[in-house]
Amino acid sequence: MAKTPEIRSFHGEEAHPWLDDVARLRMAVFAGWPYLYAGDAAYERAYLAAYARSPESVFVLALDRERVVGASTGLPLVDDEAAFSEPFRTAGMPAERVFYFGESVLLPGYRGLGVGHAFFDRREAHARALGRFRWTAFCAVDRDGDDPRQPPDYRPNDAFWTRRGYARQPGMTMHLPWNEAGHGEVAHALTFWLRDWEQAR
Repeated sequence: MAKTPEIRSFHGEEAHPWLDDVARLRMAVFAGWPYLYAGDAAYERAYLAAYARSPESVFVLALDRERVVGASTGLPLVDDEAAFSEPFRTAGMPAERVFYFGESVLLPGYRGLGVGHAFFDRREAHARALGRFRWTAFCAVDRDGDDPRQPPDYRPNDAFWTRRGYARQPGMTMHLPWNEAGHGEVAHALTFWLRDWEQAR
């Protein structure tokens, strides 16, 4: 079993030296189920650079020595593309009060070591320290449970997210296109999960 990696946090432009490593990791992990993402390195770096431009963003990295084996990101929702804010505005929720969690990606050999909890702990602590966010949120791709491409040993993260205090919000859904292996560009539905920190008090 791999040793537990070191967890380190970076903010805004501090993350620039790590962007290529995180891009490669995203492409490797998201190539699997349920995202089936056929990634593009140039797109990935541009996507991550947008996070690094946000001075209040956070990059939480899992490092085995100096090798990036896991990464998790977050930023104020209003600093992300407008498409991410639209479901909140439609629901009458102020996007300015939402801190959005991007990806959490971790190589298989390092799973089961508590890294996923560390990713949430660090991002939540960062959002709370900023002092103006009522909700932390993320979205996850919707897949049919009987999709034949789903691996037989796949375990969704729903129970883990629920234990962390998050609730899926049916109806709060956005659509994003990405290249899917063997299918080209496909529009995918992603549904938001929220934690309300005022209710958590």
